[in-house]
Amino acid sequence: FPLPSFSKSPLLLVSLDGFRAEYLKDHKSRLPIINKLRKSKKRSPPQLSKIFLLVLQAVFGLYPENHGIVDNKMYDVTRNTFFSLKTEEKFNSYWYQGEPVWLTAMHQKLKAATFFWPGSDVAINGSYPNFYKMNIKFENRLETVFEWLSLPEQERPDFYTLYLDEPDSTGHAYGPKSSQVIAALEKVDTILGDLMDGLFTRDLHQCVNLMLVSDHGMEEASCQRASYVSTYQHDTSNFTVIQGPAARIRPKRLPQDYFSFDYEGLIKNLSCRVPDQPMRPYLKENLPKRMHFAFSKRIERGHLYMKQGWQTAIFIGYGPGFKTKYVAPTFENIELYNLMCDLLGIRPSPNNGTHGSLNHLLKHPFYQPVHPAQLSHETPCESTNLVPTDNLHCLCSSQSTEKTKAKLRRLHHPFGTPGVVQPGNSFCLLFHADYLSGYSRDRLMPLWVSYTLQVRTLDPDGCIRADFRVPSSSGQLCLLYRDEAALSYGLLHPPCECVWSHFHTSILLKYSQELNGVNIVSGPIFDVDFDGNVDPIVQHVNQNQLTIWNETSVPTHFFLIMTSCRNSSLTPVNCEGPLQAIAFIMPHKPDYSEFCAESDLTWVEEWLRFHIARVRDIELLTGLSFYHGRISVEETIQLKTFLHTV
Repeated sequence: FPLPSFSKSPLLLVSLDGFRAEYLKDHKSRLPIINKLRKSKKRSPPQLSKIFLLVLQAVFGLYPENHGIVDNKMYDVTRNTFFSLKTEEKFNSYWYQGEPVWLTAMHQKLKAATFFWPGSDVAINGSYPNFYKMNIKFENRLETVFEWLSLPEQERPDFYTLYLDEPDSTGHAYGPKSSQVIAALEKVDTILGDLMDGLFTRDLHQCVNLMLVSDHGMEEASCQRASYVSTYQHDTSNFTVIQGPAARIRPKRLPQDYFSFDYEGLIKNLSCRVPDQPMRPYLKENLPKRMHFAFSKRIERGHLYMKQGWQTAIFIGYGPGFKTKYVAPTFENIELYNLMCDLLGIRPSPNNGTHGSLNHLLKHPFYQPVHPAQLSHETPCESTNLVPTDNLHCLCSSQSTEKTKAKLRRLHHPFGTPGVVQPGNSFCLLFHADYLSGYSRDRLMPLWVSYTLQVRTLDPDGCIRADFRVPSSSGQLCLLYRDEAALSYGLLHPPCECVWSHFHTSILLKYSQELNGVNIVSGPIFDVDFDGNVDPIVQHVNQNQLTIWNETSVPTHFFLIMTSCRNSSLTPVNCEGPLQAIAFIMPHKPDYSEFCAESDLTWVEEWLRFHIARVRDIELLTGLSFYHGRISVEETIQLKTFLHTV
């Protein structure tokens, strides 16, 4: 056959369904081709364990709550219709939101060919891929790919997908540690060997960019490890459990009860029924924010999760566009969409990824990221009076000593002052000896508080005082919560106040000692509609339109970012070289029933780990942007999009 000529590198995306990262180690000798391709890899913690929606997450660059396919089986209350992969409703484009990468390519005059890729058999936004094949024998799929690669340039696709449903199918039937799975892995490796042989034969091995991915891992399941709702709730007649590792509760009377069902009561009844209960119930708005699994109406409000665990998938990049012999840190598969667009040289559509976050994988990055523009700027908040004229009914014995602003910035903002990228935010920067705060006149509280802890014992001061630099009209009255049993100072629910106290006196102390000091940035989050983005600032206007005032809102969550030097011999202030960050987004609620909270607060650290997040998640939820000083933009983006799996 004649060798084709290519003016630019085509991109081939290959998915190995259910290939968990442990297979690379456990069966290394049986996977010679895959191990040979391991120039760059990832181990990433998918938030959910549903095949279809995670495969779509990669090609849309969107979380399930945004691309619309929230499960293999789901219900749409707006249309009162059910979706299943086994019904014709699967082909209704109504269910699919956003734009898959093959359509992005086609809209920019490239051609796309897909092979049994979920969603490619649907006319999303009215269009199919240029080439599509589905019902072809497993071993014969490569022949079609090579036929497409051999077409004349004006007809030939630029982007290809190849989806292999192994080792997932065999793993579900026999278990991930079975001999049958080993045979399926060998079969997959042989197919990839045939793929590479075909590319070498056609002299395309240094032309085609190959991305080998898996959508999720796989864990051993057994009836002995299963949990049954009927064990804790005798009357199950009015709801259905959508089974799986991320089970959901759906009312039986639909659509009438979809929103009015007593989810809160059921969740309460299912909580803490037995010691060390493996199944934990949640309302979707209280799930970890990193999951991004709440906003869609197709996501029921009640959820059941087994105790926390992580599944790890793989990523291997091979070809002229990728660096060689480079091992990448973990990243989420929503970032793959932008990466594919960069390899194809096209503009991505709006998506949940952070463009440029995977530049470190590429030999010659296509896109150069910049820091987001600051859309709100600080204005002076300082009073000419040295003594407060109105103490807001708050009394304290002394005032903290103010240091020079330059010294305080270096100490408490060692990586730059947070930028405010939410427009229309009126705030000022307040300097204190032990911390800095960005005070919002609109929220009537700090947008953030930043401080650097050296290795020392903490002695928190619980005193509340009026700050004479903030006009009384822009401050919180202590009377707002003094007579409110459900709230304490700072508009905290009393259990949350205890959690914060324990965090500062115990957990933070441990981190500061282990990491040789940490810089802390913390503050409120307002996400009433749980869409993962900061709520707009609401101002109240009286009838004659002459007076505008702000009202204090109770935060839905609080965030906390701990940043330290990766070289633990250096402090945050003196750090040279890479940084490391751990971030948390903690629900602010009257109780912590899902963790069966004990009075000794030993559960707090586990609760924090459950609500671990990316810094980027916090930016979206606060309208802030971090790390604008000292490190490069690309380093910053990697730091922001990295998710710890502690």
